[in-house]
Amino acid sequence: MKISRIVIGLVFAGLLPFAAQADVPGRHPAYLHVLSDLRAARWDLEHRPGDAAVNRQEDLALAEIDRAIDETKRAAVADGKNLGQRPPEDARMNRGGRLRRALGLLRSARNDAAREEDNPQVRMLRNRIVEHIDAAMRFTERAIRDVEMHR
Repeated sequence: MKISRIVIGLVFAGLLPFAAQADVPGRHPAYLHVLSDLRAARWDLEHRPGDAAVNRQEDLALAEIDRAIDETKRAAVADGKNLGQRPPEDARMNRGGRLRRALGLLRSARNDAAREEDNPQVRMLRNRIVEHIDAAMRFTERAIRDVEMHR
């Protein structure tokens, strides 16, 4: 009897690190991943400046990303997420340059954000997040076209 309690205690202790990484308690498991992808995309657009042809589009994309980040933080808090958790971004791509990497990260963030949301109080936030990400993707795609035109 005593040994089984010890074994059960050890099993639970071994599972605690995995439970700490779980995206709980809300129903939308991806808000923290959305934040990671948005932050990484933002970094690619802001800290690796391009030429004058793409700066305006990058600025517009950054503004939309900032709005999406703000809305995602609100949705994550409303969904009971710990904003202190910082999972790595989902998209791992280095080919195609910084704008294409940012676009891939935005697509990954959109896929995570667009998942079904059972909480009606968070559903409107989720929809606005997707709208901001869509806009950021459009501006990033325009920046890519501008770069390709000036080659």
